[in-house]
Amino acid sequence: MNIYKFEELSVGLKKSFEIKITETMMSDFCKLSSDINPLHTSEDYAKQAGFQSRVVYGQLVASFYSTLVGVHLPGKYAILQGIDTKFNKPVFVGDTLCIEGEISFKHDNFKLIEIKAKIRNQEKKKVSGAKITVGLLG
Repeated sequence: MNIYKFEELSVGLKKSFEIKITETMMSDFCKLSSDINPLHTSEDYAKQAGFQSRVVYGQLVASFYSTLVGVHLPGKYAILQGIDTKFNKPVFVGDTLCIEGEISFKHDNFKLIEIKAKIRNQEKKKVSGAKITVGLLG
């Protein structure tokens, strides 16, 4: 876990990490969210809808923005205040995602930063983008 303090942060600072989507993640998210939509739970339904396989929950994918902020950029002193998320392409079980963030704005008076973030799959295709607002304790 990174422990950046506000004064150590600057516009242009970047961090990233990778994660592979697993069946366990899907079943755990289903239990946690109670989202039983067949697009996420039925292979047959997803294929009939035109997808190659069951589609990973969008909010499961977006949850990695929280990991980006709380662990990597800025880390320990982060207070997540808002995320404006867009979904560009579906994600499937077995995909390896690269979550990337870059500080695009820093507001000294309010100890706020904005992070421009994106998630790409193993084919380097952008599957999601976000603008994240983060406050800092330290």
